[in-house]
Amino acid sequence: MHYWLLKTEPNDYSIADMERDRTVAWDGVRNYQARNNMKLMQVGDQAFFYASGKNPSIVGIVKVIKPHYPDPADPRFVLVDVEFIKKLKSPVALTVIKSMPELSGLPMLRQSRLSVMPVTKEQWKIICDL
Repeated sequence: MHYWLLKTEPNDYSIADMERDRTVAWDGVRNYQARNNMKLMQVGDQAFFYASGKNPSIVGIVKVIKPHYPDPADPRFVLVDVEFIKKLKSPVALTVIKSMPELSGLPMLRQSRLSVMPVTKEQWKIICDL
């Protein structure tokens, strides 16, 4: 199993929307590096649901339930289907993540605009423990 971070604007799609919908095609990705990351996703992989915007935080966990397939809106890009797993009891704020040296290697700290990125098993565990 691999771990990921999926970033969204809460005004566009929030964790409450994800919880209500239960499953969704993760769409709207228009960056080639993010697309390439989506092509690596496999059924069973888990991802943090990261809400950027006013109070950027990891707010939930989703699971990949369908591997990548062409985006009908633009076949140069892909979609993956994800399923709601849980909403975090306490969101993990970006400020907390930035303050932890053991998380300094997270791609989200180097490429803040990238919407789909890998997370190592160690980083996943640290964040889940928060």
